[in-house]
Amino acid sequence: MRWLLVLVAATAWGQTVVRQGEVLRVRTPGPAVEARMDGRTVRLFVQPEGGRLGLMPVPAQKAPGKYALDLVASDGKVLSSETVTVRDAHFRSQNVVLQKATAELKPSPGEMDTVDAFLKAVSETRHWQEPLGLPLPGCMTSPFGVKRLRNGKPTGQIHGGIDQRAAAGSPVLAVADGVVKLVKAYNIHGGTVGIDHGQGLESMYLHLSRFAVAEGAVVHKGDAIGYSGSTGRSNAPHLHWSLYANGVPVNPGQWVGLKSCYAKH
Repeated sequence: MRWLLVLVAATAWGQTVVRQGEVLRVRTPGPAVEARMDGRTVRLFVQPEGGRLGLMPVPAQKAPGKYALDLVASDGKVLSSETVTVRDAHFRSQNVVLQKATAELKPSPGEMDTVDAFLKAVSETRHWQEPLGLPLPGCMTSPFGVKRLRNGKPTGQIHGGIDQRAAAGSPVLAVADGVVKLVKAYNIHGGTVGIDHGQGLESMYLHLSRFAVAEGAVVHKGDAIGYSGSTGRSNAPHLHWSLYANGVPVNPGQWVGLKSCYAKH
């Protein structure tokens, strides 16, 4: 019996196709409780409308090719399997110029551990609904997935979010309903707010100048959570924000419409 339905763009031949950095929304009406692909397992949560839903992230660094996505029962039995084709997203490189003191900033004590703990947590209640909103109206100065150079030197890192142009002090809005789990001022991330939207979806907003929420607050899509700035490892006022599916940074461009500041008209 076929239980699997994956909600992604498909080719004319019915193949399940996703690009590096995107998310597979795995839906099933059957008894599967987990989905598994290439060693990664995500939970499938019961939905109010019936069936189950889980978010399978495809990391930006995932090699293009074909992978088996399995639906797994509570006893570990594979109930169904589908081939997923991962396409090359053709991420470009981008150089960021920082002053020496900014480039040499070190993380605050516990900064990376606290962020990692936030990203690893998966809560039971789904707060988010699509479509998500934009955190502010500014155009995009840096897209997801670009290979970052810092002052001309490769960092070995990709850009795990989106940078949007924003004047200092612009209100930053929650992209979806959720619970605020992280409000901290860090050396690298700067002023940071992290929101748990439930069932594996989280968002983070960096380099904020001020906060408008406290940890534990319940927020709704469009609520102000802080104000843009240039704190942390930043070279000018802007907003860096990221979406995470089960702890993996994924392309916000799959969820919201974004206009490049450098698009030709």
